[in-house]
Order: sequence, then structure tokens, then C-alpha cells
Amino acid sequence: MRELLLVFVPLAGALVAWFWPSDRGRPWLLPAVGAVHLVLSAWLLVQPPTVAPNAWMGFDAVARAVLPVVSLLFFACSIYAVTYLGLRAERENRVFVSVLMLVIGLLSAGHQARHLGVLWIATEGVTLAAVPLLHFNGTPRAFEATWKYLLVGGTGIALSLLGSFCLGYASMHGGGSGDLTFVALAAQGAALSRPWVLIAWVLLLAGYGTKMGLAPMHTWKPDAYGEAPGIVGALLAGGVTTVAFTALLRVRAVVGASGAGAIADRTLLAIGLFSMLVAALFLLGTRNYKRMLAYSSVEHMGILSIGASLGPAGVFAALFHVWSNGLTKGALFLSSANIRRAADSASIDDVRGMSVLTPRSAMIFVAGLFAVTASPPFGPFFSELLVLRAALGAGHYAAVAVFLVCLLFAFFGLSRVVFAVVDGRPRPATVAASRRFVETAGSLVPPALLLGLSLWLGLFTPAVLRESWTAAVAQLFPTP
Repeated sequence: MRELLLVFVPLAGALVAWFWPSDRGRPWLLPAVGAVHLVLSAWLLVQPPTVAPNAWMGFDAVARAVLPVVSLLFFACSIYAVTYLGLRAERENRVFVSVLMLVIGLLSAGHQARHLGVLWIATEGVTLAAVPLLHFNGTPRAFEATWKYLLVGGTGIALSLLGSFCLGYASMHGGGSGDLTFVALAAQGAALSRPWVLIAWVLLLAGYGTKMGLAPMHTWKPDAYGEAPGIVGALLAGGVTTVAFTALLRVRAVVGASGAGAIADRTLLAIGLFSMLVAALFLLGTRNYKRMLAYSSVEHMGILSIGASLGPAGVFAALFHVWSNGLTKGALFLSSANIRRAADSASIDDVRGMSVLTPRSAMIFVAGLFAVTASPPFGPFFSELLVLRAALGAGHYAAVAVFLVCLLFAFFGLSRVVFAVVDGRPRPATVAASRRFVETAGSLVPPALLLGLSLWLGLFTPAVLRESWTAAVAQLFPTP
């Protein structure tokens, strides 16, 4: 039962943090719990447990392929959090620290959920738990962003609940016993009621697509990412969106077993391309570098959706991209948080010349730009290349053309914002604000580590990761 420790250790840590008496010592619980979680994830990655077919939760091949990178991202963010909360000593951190550990515990449960109801409960729990994290800064704009996240995210979760009911009814209508485990639903295959399966797919795609931030359900992202602390943005972009993506993969496997896989793939491809197009257009116009990261996340969720539509080869590429994008986004969010802290603004109208004031953070930020725009030899280059190969192999030549055009526009938009921030002569107000922030090892090592891992993933992708992605593809596309 090692896999359950991934859920219970963070929940126990959250309980300890809640009753911890000192604001100064409480943040150190985060890297302690994060280290334990990371060791457990790595252990389970190398030595996966046997999962009973009818188990409601388990560290199966899909969880094994994705959850370790979420654990790695959380560990890096937990190290950064010690320095960040030390700079925010004016704010009480009991809720922030406790909820961060609650979030990683719920994410662990969501990734391991093999039952439609357990998956929904875990995802709903993450949605609610993230609310106080988004509102940590306590500003009016943070309050507005929190409400938008809660309302839009809550609507998405409600749609996914309705879709879960429809999928359950499709099972019972086809003579099933009401077993809502994904294994049992897929085993019914063509016996599932096709109309109800399609209704369920539309609702579940809209619901979990909202959590991913696929367009047009992405409207919560720019405000939430723009106003949340960098740690929270990193976990939302690399963790919360990931659990929603794996939920869609599991549901897509059931829809495929029912004989409607081609319809599901077409909708995933269409919404993925639309997300990339919307993100690229907004990136060309945004003037806020934290909102820029939100639109970049919309683009990369579109890439994941496209990969999921391209069969086994595409899903393998998408799982690769979960890792490469999660590590790269973490580096970008944390380095941008340093710049935001030093400049006291997130607008390129107010911020420039950060290569002089925060040279190391600016260096990571620029390197992260090239990584996230799929420049070799970083991980996203190879994962996106695999997506393109899968699309070409499936004969989607028009989709490939749109994909490449969107990547080009996204590069123009991202580079415009990033170089506006790091180049030029700093404004006097920015110079005065930057004196209150000093780059330290605690604020530089986590983003540099994540960026280095993205580079390592591109150059030397470990065999154990490739094997885990292959095993996940085999679970999602079983051979008859």
C-alpha cells in the first residue's frame, strides 16, 4: 500500500502545519513533505506495485507515467516557498502552507483514481483547495481572480459530474451492474449505450477541459495566473491541469472501447487546435508577463489535447509533453516571480532592464522562453516533434500546418514580452523597488533545477520514463 502514502503523507503534513505554532518554522514542513513524496514517487516509478483490476485507486500505469513529475514540481516549489514566505513575513502562512500540502495530497488521489466518482471528488477537492492560495496576496484583483476561478472552475466540475452520471447511465442502460471503475466501463465496450456515451463525452470534455484551461473554457487562467503567487501558478500549470488531462485520457479509453473513439479524437483535435490558435493570438497582444504564462499554458494544453487525439503514438508524445512542459513552466513561473518581486509590477509598460537588476533570474527567464517555445535541445522540442510525427503519420496535414503557424505566432508573442522585460535601461521606480529584493540560492536553485531537468529530459530521456509512458499507452489502448 505504498501508493496510499502519496495521499496520506501530505494530508498528515497539512494537519501538522495547521497546528504548528510558528510562522517562521512552518514553511520548512513543505520541503520535508515534498522530499518524502518525491522519494515515494521515484520508488513507485522504478518498482511499480500490482494493482487489482477492480481497485478504486491505485498507482497504475497512467498514474506512474504522470504523477512523478507533479511530485518533482511540488518539491522544487516547496524549496522556493521557504524563501518566498520568508519575504512575506507580514502575512500569516498557516492556511497557505497547509493548503499547499492538501493540494498535492488531492492531486495524488486524483492521478490514482480508477473510479469515476473518486476522480470527480479528488478534482473537486483540488478546485476548492486552490481558492485560498489564489487569494494569498489579498488584493482586490486577486479577489476578483479567485471568484472567476471558482465560478468558471465550479461550472466545469458541475459539467463533469453530470457527464459522470451520463456515463454511468450508459453502463446501466447497456445492462451493466453500475460499476463505475474505468476497467469495468471499458470492459462493457459496445454494450454501452452509444448516445449516452457521446453525451457523457461532451460534458466530461467540457468539464475537465475547463480544469485544463482549453479554449474557450480558459477564461479563468489569465486572471488566476496573473494574480496568484508564482508557486501557485506553477502548481496550477503543471499539476492541476495534468490531473484533468489524465482524467480525459481515462474517459477517452472508455469512449474508444464503446466504438466512438473516432468521434472523441476529432473533438480533441479540434479543441486542441482552437486552443493553440486562441493562445497564439492573445500572446501577440498581451503586455503582462504573468498573463503571458497563462496563455502559454493554454497553448500547451492544446498540444496535449492534439496528442491525445492521435492514437497510441500521440498519447506517448503527450505524456512526454506533460513532463517537459511541467518542468519548463515551473522554471518560468518561479523566475518570473523573482522578477515580479523585484520590479513590483507585471506589466512590460513598467518593467524593463531586469537583466541588470536580477541578472540570474532574467537569464533563467530567457532560457525558459526558448525551452517553452520548443527550441532544441530542451524537452518540449522533442515532445512536440513526436506530436508532429504522430499527426503526419495519421495524415492530418492541415492540422500540422495550423500547429506550426500557431507555434510561430506563440514564439513571436512570448519573445516580444520576455525581451521587453529583460532588455533596456531600468526605470528609476523599478531600480528603487528592486533594492528590496536580493537574489538568493533559495529563489534561484528551484527554477534553475527545473530548467536543467527540462534540458536533461531532452538530451537523455531515461529509459524508465519511456517504459512508463509505453505502459500507460498499453493500458489506454489495450490490444484485443
